[in-house]
Amino acid sequence: MAADTARSLLIRNARLVPVGVDRHGRTPDRATVPRHPVDVRIRDGVVHEVGAHLAARGEREHQADERFLIPGLWDQHVHWEQWAETLTRVDVSGAGSAADVVALMAAAIAALPDDDAAVLGFGYRSALWSEPATVAQLDAVSGRHPVVVVSGDAHNGWLNSRALGLLGLPPREEVMVERPWFDTLARLNELPGAETQAGLERARADAARRGVVGITDFEFNSPFRVWPERVAGGTVSLRVRASTYPDRLDEAIALGLRTGDILDELGLVTMGPLKVITDGSLNTRTAWCLEAYPDPAGLVYPYGVVNVPPDELDDLLGRATTAGIEVAVHAIGDAAVRAALDSFAATGARGSIEHAQLIAYDDIPRMADLGVTASMQPAHLLDDRDVTMRIWPDRHHRCFLTHALVAEGVPVAFGSDAPVSRLDPWLQMAAAVFRGSDEREQWHAAEALTPAQALACSTDGQGTVAPGSRGDVVLLDDDPTEARGDARESAAMLREMRVAMTVVDGRVVHLAL
Repeated sequence: MAADTARSLLIRNARLVPVGVDRHGRTPDRATVPRHPVDVRIRDGVVHEVGAHLAARGEREHQADERFLIPGLWDQHVHWEQWAETLTRVDVSGAGSAADVVALMAAAIAALPDDDAAVLGFGYRSALWSEPATVAQLDAVSGRHPVVVVSGDAHNGWLNSRALGLLGLPPREEVMVERPWFDTLARLNELPGAETQAGLERARADAARRGVVGITDFEFNSPFRVWPERVAGGTVSLRVRASTYPDRLDEAIALGLRTGDILDELGLVTMGPLKVITDGSLNTRTAWCLEAYPDPAGLVYPYGVVNVPPDELDDLLGRATTAGIEVAVHAIGDAAVRAALDSFAATGARGSIEHAQLIAYDDIPRMADLGVTASMQPAHLLDDRDVTMRIWPDRHHRCFLTHALVAEGVPVAFGSDAPVSRLDPWLQMAAAVFRGSDEREQWHAAEALTPAQALACSTDGQGTVAPGSRGDVVLLDDDPTEARGDARESAAMLREMRVAMTVVDGRVVHLAL
């Protein structure tokens, strides 16, 4: 059978990078890969042959010039449309108060025509604000525009009265949080001028430029329906695991969809997991904890919010598992992590705990024994470091336990939770290696990973490129596993990594040779 030339190429003179991590957290010895450059033949979207001086067989050829070849990178936690939208929204991430946000939004509104178009902002973090935000503050500067500002952790949103009215929501004085907010977030495209198309192509190109070949999409708009349409429309530069939420679980089951089923004609989109959001977040002090928050004044729920009670969680995981659908359980607080593990054990479910930000040490061996993946976002610690020290001063040492999880044999997979942090796997790896981004010392340095470990958490379980590997590879100017001086220098190297070529399913989707 003739090769599919659109999915076949020959990469010449590339240096293989050893990639992988064993159940004890050990990475491959560099002696396991050839020291000399090799050629890599990708045929019909699969690595077919690796060796020196391979004979050309009609494939497209690219000269690597002794650059470094790794498996393609994955972001295991993305809200794709929200990320794309963020690229065109008002950036309020630097705001230190509600008044700062209002000033930034007012300046953006002043530059617009006096029409009914929505104005959206993103990025505020209110945990350390001295005064709460109010609807009246936005009303005072918004004119005829519906205005919505999304928090940096996406767990709360601030709407003006015009936006509330257009969405059919009752008047209110304060921001929206958790489940009511998630329902509202999914409807923002109903506001005039709030369509998402503007940022989608920019997001796709940016992902390819960073070496990202695949994502797990946890958007609220039924990704298992949306992504096949996107691929049919010409988006062929990304693999996608398309999730569902509980409100569409029955629909997915009725369609006979099982995790791993191919959903598009090119084989790029597969059915992903059921996503369940069991608790809140740190910044809103709604993460569900085993112990009460140290300063519970004003909190309706001093232990955090239980969005999905354990019996309901068991039911959801049981139904999904019976139908062949894996699960991804959002759990940030240690009580939420424990409840999720209890449900995995009770139902036999397979899948991941998303975030696992605060964990009781006793639950780490349980996670390993159950084979549950810790799907983590190391760059969140860059934003949450100071907030954690204030909100969880008695338990901050149990946050972002990347090394403890890897050393125990827990499968660890990195993602961004974009738009909560940037869709950039190099930023995630750098955060895991140095656990900081400023002049301060590492935050809990014992939990830092080596560059090689961080890379292994970013390749969707793919090891060193070899015959039989997916035809998803990335050429780099530098070896990302080679430590540079101290951890700070290694992290800087990762943040500045230049991607020369990205290949998805044998197709070149980014080229900067």
